[in-house]
Amino acid sequence: MHDARALLEMGEEAVRRLARRGFALDPSAVEGLLARRNGAIRAADELRAEGKRVAAEVQQGARRGEDVSKAKERAREIKERVREVEVEQEAAAEELRTLLLGIPNLPDDRVPDGDTEEFAVEVRRVGEPPVFSFAPKDHVDLGEAAGILDFGRATKLSGPRFAVSRGTGAALERALGAFFLDLHTRRHGYVEHAVPLLVTRRTMTGTGQLPKFEEDLFRTGVGDRELFLVPTAEVPLTNLYADEIIPPAELPVALTALTPCFRSEAGSYGRDTRGLIRQHQFSKVEMVRICDPEHADEELERMLGHAEACLRELGLPYRVIVLPAGDTGFSAQFTYDIEVWFPSQDTYREISSVSNFGTFQARRANIRTRGADGKPRPVVTLNGSGLPVGRTLAALLENGQRADGSIALPEALAPYLGFREIAADGTPIRD
Repeated sequence: MHDARALLEMGEEAVRRLARRGFALDPSAVEGLLARRNGAIRAADELRAEGKRVAAEVQQGARRGEDVSKAKERAREIKERVREVEVEQEAAAEELRTLLLGIPNLPDDRVPDGDTEEFAVEVRRVGEPPVFSFAPKDHVDLGEAAGILDFGRATKLSGPRFAVSRGTGAALERALGAFFLDLHTRRHGYVEHAVPLLVTRRTMTGTGQLPKFEEDLFRTGVGDRELFLVPTAEVPLTNLYADEIIPPAELPVALTALTPCFRSEAGSYGRDTRGLIRQHQFSKVEMVRICDPEHADEELERMLGHAEACLRELGLPYRVIVLPAGDTGFSAQFTYDIEVWFPSQDTYREISSVSNFGTFQARRANIRTRGADGKPRPVVTLNGSGLPVGRTLAALLENGQRADGSIALPEALAPYLGFREIAADGTPIRD
């Protein structure tokens, strides 16, 4: 969340930067609500001071045996007026908070203009897409033919946009999750966490999912208790430090978790409804880094390297792009997307986003450290997918397919699976 005073101090600069992502900032609205709230605070303080003076007059007059009825009446009037002004202050503060919560992060000036992926800037390509002597199948046809993916029974259980994996498919999912976690904890220095999958509204607000994206969240509750299913482990991992001051010596903090993720995918309008690309429930390994502002850029590059390492180890061809301002997520100021090659679509598709949120999430969740002067200040938060299990599985099936329907798997997964190939009927081919 933005600091209202900081936005007003930036003035037209804030208007310009937010316009790049299609958001029209009205500084006068921010200024008006800030003035209302501050005016009510001053009025309440003045009334309380007057109330203390009148209370002292009542005490002194009573000791002298004077008639203090008028002074008591004035004291009662002041107390009632304080309550009225406090209500006004709370209303203005809530309106200001609601307004600020709806303003997205300021995009970094280094990101390109534009509002769709066509305006993204490619940074690099790694690996060569495979060349087949046959028309490559998509992962749905491959998985169902081998009996390792079952979308029909998943729909019977839960409706569309769910999947059942079985046999070697389920083993491959389990292997991918373990492989990603081992890579990040043993080689990249992240601390693994097991976190709740149900979180509060305040937790969702801390990382920016609420109030903007409420329609994309699954919500549940018992009685008057409201909880949300996490759309990504970024939410609980980042909010672990909500309302805390992290000692500078403990920065950077590096966290990871493998969790199911739940998204309604509101607004996708049928896009990618086939297969594992856009599911209501999917597993993903998430990376979160928390650092001081001075090291944010190098930490972002470090995290990007960690996400890329997953694809390099698996031998999957991919490219890295910088998202344009209008296509950057609500809470992010700079985002790299990593796109993996899908032969059936003859294109690269997003498999990981690695983002720098600046102090945006830290202000919302009240996560701080101490500066050189010892005073608390917001940290910087970053996160990235490292990686989603379902999309990675889909990419492995498509890139490793053979003409006879069998599928070659990367050497890196052999220790987790005990085999390096899947036969056309879905059985593992062991050495």
